[in-house]
Amino acid sequence: MSYWSQLTIQDAASPLMEQMIFFHDHIMFILILIISSVFVFTATLIFNSMTNRFLLNAPKLEIVWTLIPAGLLILLAVPSLRLLYLLDELITPAMTLKVMAHQWYWSYSYSEYPHLKFDSYMTPTSSLSPGTPRLLEVDNRATLPLNTEVRLLVSSTDVIHSWTLPVLGLKVDAIPGRLNQLTLFFTRPGIFYGQCSEICGANHSFMPIVLEIIPPTKFISLLS
Repeated sequence: MSYWSQLTIQDAASPLMEQMIFFHDHIMFILILIISSVFVFTATLIFNSMTNRFLLNAPKLEIVWTLIPAGLLILLAVPSLRLLYLLDELITPAMTLKVMAHQWYWSYSYSEYPHLKFDSYMTPTSSLSPGTPRLLEVDNRATLPLNTEVRLLVSSTDVIHSWTLPVLGLKVDAIPGRLNQLTLFFTRPGIFYGQCSEICGANHSFMPIVLEIIPPTKFISLLS
């Protein structure tokens, strides 16, 4: 999900997303290296008049062009597996946010604060104020503290949905009868938008996700 005039990935709001961006740049560097090498070798073969039609085999060359791709695959696999395990890492959370998906809205509750329960519906276009993103704003935003480990529990009451927040690099399915969990950790305050990323019915496009991240002191004041 891109913002207006945005050409690249959204700025990271968590350490995990930062690692994903680094991994993306790492992959792009390797891909550019491969494409450039193939282009140079192809151009050399096309424009080089010095050829040897009696060359039948080259064992050393065959070993080299087998080892180089294998090494490149290792350079891709190691950081990818590291990120895969980081996704499932769960540090002792300070609080738990429960997300329940419905057709076509989200319900939020805080395990440590039983009185905090609310539904989050998309704000109709006719009710938007100037400068508010269309189809992304909601009537009730979920609020979380900055620099705090938060456990996210996600499930659904009807069909499969998907709770997605691009600035965190997170996408977790909301499946009826199943409880999925992830860790949230925000490194900067702000209002962050996401959308349901699983086709869930006629109004799939109209169940946005909005998280408002504020300093812990303001969050405590909000609770009181």
